[in-house]
Amino acid sequence: MALCLFLSSALGAQEVVQLYTGTVPNSKQTERKETFNQGMYRNVTRPTLEVYLPEKEKATGTAVIIIPGGGYGVVVYQGEGIGTAKQFAQNGITAFVLKYRLPDDSIMEQKSIGPLQDAQQAIKYVRENATRWGVDAKKLGIVGFSAGGHLASTAATHFEQPVIENRNNTSLRPDFQVVVYPVISMRDSLTHQGSRDGLLGKNPSKEQVALFSNELQVRDNTPPAYITHTADDKTVDVDNSILYFESLRHHKVDAEMHIYPRGGHGFIFRQPDWFDSLLLWMKKNKWL
Repeated sequence: MALCLFLSSALGAQEVVQLYTGTVPNSKQTERKETFNQGMYRNVTRPTLEVYLPEKEKATGTAVIIIPGGGYGVVVYQGEGIGTAKQFAQNGITAFVLKYRLPDDSIMEQKSIGPLQDAQQAIKYVRENATRWGVDAKKLGIVGFSAGGHLASTAATHFEQPVIENRNNTSLRPDFQVVVYPVISMRDSLTHQGSRDGLLGKNPSKEQVALFSNELQVRDNTPPAYITHTADDKTVDVDNSILYFESLRHHKVDAEMHIYPRGGHGFIFRQPDWFDSLLLWMKKNKWL
């Protein structure tokens, strides 16, 4: 059983769970210290899940793992993580905010798989402990923002290639995915350069670029998707979302996409009603 740190209910979260016991896989010893400043984490070496439970009379059994963005350089934990988790919990959905390791050669043997290890471990941990939180292990989704959307879509397209120990053969496939102004592609014409450099380095191979361009990794069993973006996003081009939707559609994977004409990157902070459309999609698909 992983170590749990229990928090005051006044903070909103019920507990913070350490994802790994003992040595974190794919890690190097480091003197670097984790920092939290202006709502963002840097230099994460011990990944965690922060748990937000709905009120019992509202609980639906559905759960989400939330992956904040930050260009694979920081974790925008407070705004995209905790803020979103509270919205889900208010609507009967158990929310787990993932504080994940950022790809870094100084703390990882193989940095390109480090974030995916933490996302897969989060899915595995929640599924194996679902009854503890009153969660239905078959109603577990993954939600990602910006570079966190890349990590969420990676988890949704790479679940048949485990990069963690999984001796119980627990399913690593999310039941649904929600990607919000996501980085999807690592290809030159589409990618967010900072995210690609962070994950794959300055000179990735063609094979690495293709492997982590998730529009190329969709299969018929990829989970259903809700995709949202703005047309005027100057940070992550909306074509990331459009090509991902097209790939899902061609594989006959259920996908719904909402593109707003204006709002820029991080539009959720300026258009809070975006969440209403997401809830409607979840209700239509019987996750609520």
